Amino acid sequence: MFRTKRAYEPAGPEDGYRVLVERLWPRGLTKERAALDHWAKEVSPSPALRTWYGHDPERFEAFTVRYRKELAAPAAQAVIADLRRRGARGPVTLVYAAHDEEHNSAMVLLRELERARRKAKRR
Repeated sequence: MFRTKRAYEPAGPEDGYRVLVERLWPRGLTKERAALDHWAKEVSPSPALRTWYGHDPERFEAFTVRYRKELAAPAAQAVIADLRRRGARGPVTLVYAAHDEEHNSAMVLLRELERARRKAKRR
């Protein structure tokens, strides 16, 4: 099972495996408070894409298309495969720093993980 959570929300036992899916460390957050199991920069948007997007909800659809292309890279696919294996065994929480809880890269990644899970079940 996969879920998302802002980095600034307290970690809880229901989070399971907590993975930061941001390229930059969340401002003002200590490692202890973050309570992360892993920092997966490989599945975060590239600096160029992140800068272009600028957290503009009007660009989210185009951002999603571009980000999904980046997620097809071998390094990102290796992390996605690992997250899928972990998600099959228990909860995995994708930790992100964005203020907008709907228009962020973690939500795109969550949909990709769920899509891959459904696709694998059909095989």
